[in-house]
Amino acid sequence: ARALLLPRRRPDRRQPLWAQRQRAGQLLQIASGHPDFPILLEAVRECLRDDFDTQALATLMADVVARRVTVHEVTTVRPSPFAQSLQFGYTAQFLYEGDAPLAERRAAALTLDPTLLAELLGGGGGSQLADLLDPEVVERTSAELTGTAADRRATGFEQLADVLRRHGPLPLAQVLARVRADLADQVPAWLDRLVEDRRAIEVRLSGVAEESVRQWAAVEDAGRLRDALGVALPVGVPEVFTQIVPDPLGDLLRRHARTHGPFTTASVAARFGLVPALVERPLEVLVAAGTLVAGRLLPEVLGGVGAELCDAGVLRTLRRRSL
Repeated sequence: ARALLLPRRRPDRRQPLWAQRQRAGQLLQIASGHPDFPILLEAVRECLRDDFDTQALATLMADVVARRVTVHEVTTVRPSPFAQSLQFGYTAQFLYEGDAPLAERRAAALTLDPTLLAELLGGGGGSQLADLLDPEVVERTSAELTGTAADRRATGFEQLADVLRRHGPLPLAQVLARVRADLADQVPAWLDRLVEDRRAIEVRLSGVAEESVRQWAAVEDAGRLRDALGVALPVGVPEVFTQIVPDPLGDLLRRHARTHGPFTTASVAARFGLVPALVERPLEVLVAAGTLVAGRLLPEVLGGVGAELCDAGVLRTLRRRSL
C-alpha cells in the first residue's frame, strides 16, 4: 500500500487491514515471478536490515559454532515475553471471530485466496467454493463470457469475426446465439464472406452431435484444429497458419476456460468431439500450473456435480462479484 501498488476502489472509504493483507499477498504471489521486482528488493532489504538484525544473528551463530557462546535449554512455568506476545496477538485477532453475522463471514471467506480457503475447508483447490458463490452472479458472468448476454452479442460483420477468433470453433447454432437476434438472417452470408476473404475456415468435427459437425473458426486456428482434433483443413489456408503449435489442445482448452464459467471435463470433451480421457491429462497440467482451478465450483441449483474446473481469472471475477 505504501508503494501505491494496491489501488483503492473507493478512495472515500477505509479498507480493513486484513483485506489489505490479503490483497498484498495476492500481489506478492504475482510479483514473486520477477526476482528483481523493485518492491520485492525493498521488502527484503527492510526485513533483513531494518526489522531483523541479520548481521548480528550471523555473528551470534558463528560464536555458537566457535563455542564462544554456550546454549542452555530451559523449561519455564509460564511463556517467555516473546511467546506471550504471540499468544496475546493470536487471541486478540480471533477473539470475536464467531460473533460476525453469516453474510459477513461469507464475504470474508470469499476475500481469501482459493489456496488458503481450501486449507481452511479441506479438499481440493476450489473445494466448497460453490457454497459461497452467488448463483445469479455465476449465470450472469457465464453469459457475458460466452457472449450470449444481450449486451455482449455481435452487432455486425467485424464483430462476428471477433466472435470466431475469441470462441471458435463454433457450429451455426452457437454462432447465432452470439449474434443479435434481429441480425440472425444475415449470419450465413457473413460466414460465407469470411471464408471467401480467408479470415475464417469451415471444418467438420467428428464425435459431436450431427447438427454440430459443420463448424466455423478463425483461420488463425487452422494448425491447432488440425493437430489437436485431427480435422481436415480446406484448400488455400496460408502456410503461416498451418505451422505446428507446441500445445494445440492446451490452447483450445485454455480458451474454452477463459470464455466459460465453471465447466466439467465431460462438457469440454463433448464440445470438441473427444473422449474425456483425452482431455483429463491436459486439464491436470493446467491445474498444476495454476491456470485452472478444480473443485466444487458450481452451485447445486445450477447443476453442479462437485467436480468442476474454472479459469483462475474467471473464478476471481466470480468471487469479487459475489463479494
